[in-house]
Amino acid sequence: MTTPAIKTRGPNHRWLVLGFVAIAQLMVVLDATIVNIALPDAQHALGFANTDRQWIVTAYALAFGSLLLLGGRLSDMFGRKYTFIGGAAGFAIASAVGGASTSFGMLVTARAAQGVFGAVLAPAALSTLVSTFRDPKDRGKAFGIFGSVAAGGSAVGLVLGGILTEYLSWRWSLYVNLAFAALAIYGAVRYFDNERPAVRPKLDVVGTLLASGGLFGIVFGFSHASTGGWGSTVTVISLAAGALLLAGFVIAESRVAHPLLPLRIITDRTRGGAYTAVGVAGTAIFGVFLFLTYFLQQEKGFSPVRSGLAFLPMTAAIMISANISTVVTLPKFGPRVHIVTGMVFGGVAMLYLSRLSLSSGYVADILPALLLMGFGFGMVFAPAINTATAGVARADSGVASALVNTMQQVGGSVGTALLSTIAASATTGYVSAHHVTTALGGEVAATHGYTVAFDVAAGLFALGAVLAGTMLPSRAAFLGKIRETDAANASLTVRSATDDASSDDIAAHAVHSGV
Repeated sequence: MTTPAIKTRGPNHRWLVLGFVAIAQLMVVLDATIVNIALPDAQHALGFANTDRQWIVTAYALAFGSLLLLGGRLSDMFGRKYTFIGGAAGFAIASAVGGASTSFGMLVTARAAQGVFGAVLAPAALSTLVSTFRDPKDRGKAFGIFGSVAAGGSAVGLVLGGILTEYLSWRWSLYVNLAFAALAIYGAVRYFDNERPAVRPKLDVVGTLLASGGLFGIVFGFSHASTGGWGSTVTVISLAAGALLLAGFVIAESRVAHPLLPLRIITDRTRGGAYTAVGVAGTAIFGVFLFLTYFLQQEKGFSPVRSGLAFLPMTAAIMISANISTVVTLPKFGPRVHIVTGMVFGGVAMLYLSRLSLSSGYVADILPALLLMGFGFGMVFAPAINTATAGVARADSGVASALVNTMQQVGGSVGTALLSTIAASATTGYVSAHHVTTALGGEVAATHGYTVAFDVAAGLFALGAVLAGTMLPSRAAFLGKIRETDAANASLTVRSATDDASSDDIAAHAVHSGV
């Protein structure tokens, strides 16, 4: 049971809450890509080597991915409002330090600090949304918008990073977060309620160490594989240690009174299927941005701004698809149909991109795939996020929300490393087989590597479709389970005049799904 919250927002302020939550989520998501385009300029200004460049990206991913579960539990323990404000403020300070960096070490440290505070901010943002929107119709609209930001934020980062780098300075790709954070903090102070358990649970220290260490090992291992290779001692040890620590984490969580991640959250078949969908889609989407950006800039000669703008149609398609999916069609067909269809769309789009060559044009050979991919991502992310957080008790909403971001982040790290390694191997093989000695031949070889990576990404989408179709229940079964859960919780939940019980979330989802 949660303590009654002091109401500071009126009945219509929930849409303002959504706006400020979306700003915070956009800041966190786009920071995974906004610095990518600025990297060459930052490298020239600070004078670090090509081999060090990856750490500007990896430092953020490592801290963010490994600490998300802890950030989600902090939100549950201390209240979403103050955790949100603390995360946004810390993110802003780290961004300011990064923008003012005078050395490689200073920039890497700042990026790691961004990841730490992003891990605090992201779960607080999503769990605020979960607790704010309980009306079924409004919930659908809210998650449609949030899903658009979650899926399209990376593309926005490419556009914004290109514009800021080309017309101002690479430092503004970090300074811009000060404006985002200021808006988010203002909104939280003015409109958010602080809800927290009446009895604050103890922090699961052992679980925190095991989960953070395990996720760090997995993310670091896959990141190192993209440059050091899969057979590298560091890669093998990191991945093995990460897997062992996560196995120990699962065992530990089944034996403690106040687990960092209650296993009931992930053992639920519906929720587990939704988390899997987010992870698989995250694996593919980061690969798209990476290889298409390389192809457009290095093989087609696009400027940073032009290559960023090339992704805008996909972002628009995501926004349209995400909102239609959650508001109009999800109540009629349920999450399984949406997520499987979205995976199929993504796979077809990847196969279309696997036809690229040096003579390919944007309008005929890239734009159709981006549009199809955008509609597919919208059908996956928004319904999956909605499904993964529906029916979760308020005491668990922070860590359940954190798991959504964890799956997307870890999926992105795995996808980037896996597809980068595959593309590099394919390129090397092509050069060797065709005895490439010219610059033009090198471009052909690189393009061949990209197309092989797109073929593999298509296979990942096919796997995602199979897993989603297997794990997610049918519409009828899904609604039946929601009714059972609602009835069970209704008999155990005490309502107060100012604080609806967690069963309302389940009942609302049932109505939203067409009951």
